[in-house]
Amino acid sequence: MPTFTSALSRRALRVAHHRRVRRRLAVAGAIAAGIAFGGLAATGAAAAAEALPLSGDPSGATTLQSVAVEAAATVDEAHAAIAGAEAISTEIAQSGLDLGGEATEVDTSDLQAAVERLSGFEVMPLLLVPDVVDETAEHIETVTTRVADLRSRLDAAQAQKAAEEAAAAAAAAEAAAIAAGNTVEGAKATAAELAATQYGWGSDQFQCLDSLWTKESDWNYQAVNPSSGATGIPQSLPGHKMATAGADWQTNATTQIRWGLDYIFRAYGTPCAAWAHSQATDWY
Repeated sequence: MPTFTSALSRRALRVAHHRRVRRRLAVAGAIAAGIAFGGLAATGAAAAAEALPLSGDPSGATTLQSVAVEAAATVDEAHAAIAGAEAISTEIAQSGLDLGGEATEVDTSDLQAAVERLSGFEVMPLLLVPDVVDETAEHIETVTTRVADLRSRLDAAQAQKAAEEAAAAAAAAEAAAIAAGNTVEGAKATAAELAATQYGWGSDQFQCLDSLWTKESDWNYQAVNPSSGATGIPQSLPGHKMATAGADWQTNATTQIRWGLDYIFRAYGTPCAAWAHSQATDWY
């Protein structure tokens, strides 16, 4: 986006250029009509003619043509700016996004009025054309700056929406995975995988683990012993000890399994050793 300073610089250059154009047009018109300038010496008249000769001279024709070309180009640029304003307004409306509570309209009424004036530049007094071009250019700058601001805000809102949707999808996927892992079959599958990958325990050890935790909780992550208060699949006593494996120990079977496998490893070495102790003492 152009800075305010650079915009002022371009505007100053454009105004200076149009002042020179108007001066040359005035001189050319006066010479063509045979008007004598008061106090204009012969050398001054020659200089004026050199600056912009009679309209029949190629250099004079070029100046007149450049005014017409710039006017037509400014009209085209104005139409493009209006189309851009309509496009961003439509895109914002279709997105349904909140852009921060600020207005999201682009007022193009001044630009449209300027375009109507400039569109008839062929029948306009020639010396007025540069002024109308300047006016139209200023309105174009106002509209395009507004469109750029709205585009930036819309892009930010769309990026935020995409991030929120991605986070929601990830949360939904995580919730679905937890729900699947909380079933008896899901919990057994998780325990078999963790036992093998983290402790190197094979199917024989898992059979012992299956027997142990079937006896303790029937693999129910919500199980609570009414007598002792032992909780979850591994029947941790008290249950909050499983918080060392995760804050979600009350709702996530995988967290309980992680804690239970670590407890078995530290206390007994293997699930089969823990199962043997349970068979002998009725606890582990």
